[in-house]
Amino acid sequence: MSETQEAVRLREQGTDEARLRLIELAERHPGNAVIAYQTAWAHDSLGFEAEAAPYYERALATEGLSTQDRHGVFVGLGSTYRVLGRYEESLKTLRRGLDEFPDDAALRTFLAMALYNVGEAREAAGTLLKVLAATSTDTGVQRYRRAVEYYADHLDDVE
Repeated sequence: MSETQEAVRLREQGTDEARLRLIELAERHPGNAVIAYQTAWAHDSLGFEAEAAPYYERALATEGLSTQDRHGVFVGLGSTYRVLGRYEESLKTLRRGLDEFPDDAALRTFLAMALYNVGEAREAAGTLLKVLAATSTDTGVQRYRRAVEYYADHLDDVE
């Protein structure tokens, strides 16, 4: 098992040892996007969001991520920026992610949270309603799916 694989295994267990190993790996391999992403994730999952952000940024700026990992970086960085109160950066990152993954429910959900944080409650609620309509398996939601999708864009309409 490689050093990176071992560190990822430890990250999946939620250990601080993983974070420390990944920091060392990131210092030794600053151009490795996968290590940068794993280092960000290790920090993020342990509540060190401010320390995670630069690693997420490095991962996005460097080639070599799989499509799945690139998606994870957009979600992680967008969410991290939001938690840190960096709302405009969060919106920019999540929208950039949606440019690449236009129908992704996770990105749209975190976008709704960031929209709420900047006072865009109507757009936030509409975004969540669209995600709900598209992803819910609840029979009641599915029965009224067309109405939910319509009203997601017409929340303020009255007759």
